[in-house]
Amino acid sequence: MNKKSVLENRLMLITNQTESLTAYRQAELFIQGGGRWVQLRCKENLDLETARQLVGLCHAHGALLCVDDNVEIALESGADAVHLGKNDLPVREAWRLVKMQRDPAEFIIGATANTFDDLRNAVAQGADYIGLGPFRFTSTKKNLSPVLGLDGYRQILTECRQAGITVPVFAIGGIEPDDIPAILETGVHGIAISGAIVNAPRPDVATRKFLDSLPSPRS
Repeated sequence: MNKKSVLENRLMLITNQTESLTAYRQAELFIQGGGRWVQLRCKENLDLETARQLVGLCHAHGALLCVDDNVEIALESGADAVHLGKNDLPVREAWRLVKMQRDPAEFIIGATANTFDDLRNAVAQGADYIGLGPFRFTSTKKNLSPVLGLDGYRQILTECRQAGITVPVFAIGGIEPDDIPAILETGVHGIAISGAIVNAPRPDVATRKFLDSLPSPRS
């Protein structure tokens, strides 16, 4: 794995439990639409077998799997990454576990941030990328942090530039394709999407629409 090239991907799907689509089917449709970065998010019943199935699906199509919150399942399943929320295991502790089982150069750790201090702390502990949000209110996440909006992104990304912080920052939270140009102008690298893809009539078509709205990864 080349971390730099992986992180140049600008669109991440975050699976969300629904009555009509399993996490596996959500990932499958996302990949059919051209997506190549899936985050498995199952707050209530994450299990190793599901993670392994999604690793197989993703790797068969040149995509990567990130597991939300659970470092142990991420490592045991063969996933490529783990994403840690603000109340999850600290990034430095996650790296300690990773180094006992994997080559750190072949693994990615992302972290959630809502403020510049959150972001700076996660990067100082070794986070490879940041999920910054929420952009607007979203019902797909409980205990939502304060909404940032465009002004919040501009302020935090300005502080990042002033501090010399260059890790990729992904916007998250209620984002629609029409929001993308203004969000990218703030300095955000990419976006993480759940509801706008998972709940679409055709998730594969919705994925393509998002990809068409984003700059292509640098070669």
